[in-house]
Amino acid sequence: MRTRSPRSRSRFLRGTALILASLLGFTSSAPVLSQPSPVIDSTELFAKSAEAAAEALAMYGTWDDPVETERVQRIGYALARHSGFEKYPFSFFIVDMAIPNAFALPAGHIFVTRGMLELGLDDDMMAGLLGHEVAHVTREHFLKMRRRATLLSVLSQVLTVGVLVGAAQSNDDTYVDGWGVRRSSGAGASLVEGAAATGMLVTELLLRSYSRENEDESDEEGQRYAAAAGFDPEGTRRLMTKMEDRLPQDQSFGYWQTHPFFEERVRAAKARQTIFKVQEPQPIDEYRRRTQQALLGFVHAKASPDAIALIKESALAAWPAGADAERLRLEKLHQSRSAESAKKPLARDYGSLLESYRTAHTTVRELTPESPFLDAVAGEMEELEGERDRLYPEAIAVLDGTVYETPFLETFLSNFPESERAPQVALALGEAYSRLRRETEAVENLLLAWRKGAGAEDAERARRGLTVLAPRLARLAALKTLADQEEDAALREVAAERLRSQVSTFEELENGAEFLERFPESELAGAVHDRQNRLADELYKEVILYQRVGDNAKAVQGIHRILTLAPLSPAAKSLGDAAVVG
Repeated sequence: MRTRSPRSRSRFLRGTALILASLLGFTSSAPVLSQPSPVIDSTELFAKSAEAAAEALAMYGTWDDPVETERVQRIGYALARHSGFEKYPFSFFIVDMAIPNAFALPAGHIFVTRGMLELGLDDDMMAGLLGHEVAHVTREHFLKMRRRATLLSVLSQVLTVGVLVGAAQSNDDTYVDGWGVRRSSGAGASLVEGAAATGMLVTELLLRSYSRENEDESDEEGQRYAAAAGFDPEGTRRLMTKMEDRLPQDQSFGYWQTHPFFEERVRAAKARQTIFKVQEPQPIDEYRRRTQQALLGFVHAKASPDAIALIKESALAAWPAGADAERLRLEKLHQSRSAESAKKPLARDYGSLLESYRTAHTTVRELTPESPFLDAVAGEMEELEGERDRLYPEAIAVLDGTVYETPFLETFLSNFPESERAPQVALALGEAYSRLRRETEAVENLLLAWRKGAGAEDAERARRGLTVLAPRLARLAALKTLADQEEDAALREVAAERLRSQVSTFEELENGAEFLERFPESELAGAVHDRQNRLADELYKEVILYQRVGDNAKAVQGIHRILTLAPLSPAAKSLGDAAVVG
């Protein structure tokens, strides 16, 4: 189950992730064969780095792919173990972002995007990628940024600004995650709580990137770590070649802004691959256990609930087997169950909760099939299923009534997806989303009702609804979804024609950002990028005007809309170059 807030939040995130990725620019010591014990050298820096990492994950979302997640952990910890770095325990995360990239925070928090993994990196290429990020941490490049501002002071500003702006513009639309941390799910709140804080970090520090010397050092040291851990250092060269083939040779494109000297680095990586010899990999299980203990040792330190939640997630990923891991899993499940139990019965999302239980049960069964955790969780799942099933008659009675709210429909589909009433609920939900102008979700649910209904009255009503909607839709993602359906050729053509007419005329950055998130490989993506650039440029001019008249609140909002919704635009680059925030 993905650990992120609803999709409306995530549209504000893509941008900041892309610019945060400036920490990936892609040294020298003998391979480390000792067994270092991670410690926390500066609790202040670690807490602030964890805070920023938690904010990033709350915004982006964690990509839920157990196989890829374990692969990233396995390779990442092999590199970390051979780096000899002892100041901070490393943590590795996959963020649900379509754009290929990776980035790091100074106290060992390393991120790789879904888009990077979807390029099909083999283990040697992944080792080159993660090794580069590990090297940024071990070489403490954050202390050598061009403006010579330490990330510690910048993170302090980030968190302060995020709190102040969030307090001024917050709303009550919140949810509780698996560790009991309250998070906002509204689009406006996601902007001020996350993008404002992280965007300041981006503008003040990350857009300025590392020096050429630092990037070269990370390339070299990353290859060295890879070879020491048993990976072929030639993977770094192949990774860079893949990126070179994949991304346009356009200096305005985000990857090239933040990763300069690319061709030279490919040549240097190729030259170095003959120097570093692949070593016999050393065991890493004990190192991962010690990393878990170092992380858990910080849980009782003074830190925010968000940072503590992230540290617990990191500890679980560092070593997913054993008593501590099972305790963490059970704690998280119980937090989620308590949060659902606090709601009114028909508002409880048993579907998502049970999926979390099933995932935990499957994971532990594969790791430790004799664990008592399995019986305990199976018993709780049976209880939850019983609670859910007992609510079904009451839910049907509400459906048979005349008044129900959108959240009820959402919960019904989650709890009873195979109910014979599911087409009716999907139809009602699609119509509700249409009234709320949530066009993409409206199309998705009307399509669901059409497909589940299999020729019934609700299905026909859903088809008619889509036929009426198609010529009026403004959201590009909704049009693309409808243009991709295979049930009705005439409807497909109407949606496709309207989509082609809208890509160069849409008026909201959010519209283009949603399309690019959902359909980054579309043949229309280039036209949407062009329109985003024009809209961002107009907003940038407004930001300058707001600053001149002293309206800092509106200036901050505009800045972070650009950074999060149009991060690859010339306007976003101008914000970094001019240091508008501050």
